[in-house]
Amino acid sequence: MASIHDVAQAAGVSISTVSYALSGKRPVAEATRSRIAAIADELGYQPNAGARMLAGRRTQLLALTAPLHAETSTPAHMAFVLAVVTAARRYDYDVVLLTEEEATGGLRRVTSTKLVDGIIVLDVAVDDRRVGLVRDLSIPAVLVGVPGDTDGLVCVDLDFEAAARLAVDSLADEGHTSIALIGDPHGIYERGSNFPRRFRDAFAARAAERGITSTFAESSRNLVELRAVVDAALAAVPRPTGLVMQCAETIQLAVMEHLAGTGLSIPADLSVISAASTFDTSKFSPPLDVIPLVPAESCDRAVDLMMRALDHPLDPAVELLEPAYHSHGSVGRPQIAAAPAAP
Repeated sequence: MASIHDVAQAAGVSISTVSYALSGKRPVAEATRSRIAAIADELGYQPNAGARMLAGRRTQLLALTAPLHAETSTPAHMAFVLAVVTAARRYDYDVVLLTEEEATGGLRRVTSTKLVDGIIVLDVAVDDRRVGLVRDLSIPAVLVGVPGDTDGLVCVDLDFEAAARLAVDSLADEGHTSIALIGDPHGIYERGSNFPRRFRDAFAARAAERGITSTFAESSRNLVELRAVVDAALAAVPRPTGLVMQCAETIQLAVMEHLAGTGLSIPADLSVISAASTFDTSKFSPPLDVIPLVPAESCDRAVDLMMRALDHPLDPAVELLEPAYHSHGSVGRPQIAAAPAAP
């Protein structure tokens, strides 16, 4: 990689002149500045981030705030991180990953030093402490997620309310009149994670609209507790003939293993849908119908919006992506018990 010394030597000027020309700290004749900039580009020299910002040039860095919590599903979390990084590279941008749980300290550091051109926010909570900071910072920001208060923000996310309605309708249209939802563990709801609450509430509301009975239960990463949760949910009256799972892959696999152990046949005895899932449910045994949460879709859109915001400020908006349903044969019509024979 070329150094500032290489640029100075090729341009026939001092190192300080190169520094002033590229940083804008002191005036340099326009012809000299243009020549130095052309030579720097030709040699592939990149001044440090601070100098580029002083010169009014972009750093080609984005901050990605993606805090790690105790209950974070690491595979799903990293799928979103990778999706942002991949989308950013298409614009020749790199990503500074901030994983601090509160995340505000890291955001202040990278913005106060002008290290980054913009901020992408992941794992948004209802009352997210980062939101107030993002509003106060004079730097473009896009949220992948929807906080409780979206005033002044640019947000993009899957339409989880529509996904929940799609799950309920898919079962109701097959004739199911009692259904259950196994959601995330308690800690995720307690922390205020936004999308599980949106899915849960929309699920119950849609079931009520369709005139069917719904049951909700929080899952657990403890296998003994999880089995008890599933048994209790399926013991509701009237007995659910449809089950929706909106939780991590490891939990869904454990539920499926437990169902197999009880002798229930899918979909003959129980129709099952995996919802808001970032993983491949066609590899499950049996494969599950799924309403997927595709990290690339929301993250690509977020980075696209960010690139537009770097050129011109965007109007605040919440953009929700339409969910899709992929059938793998795990949903069917509920069995109707035969009437007892006359004596």
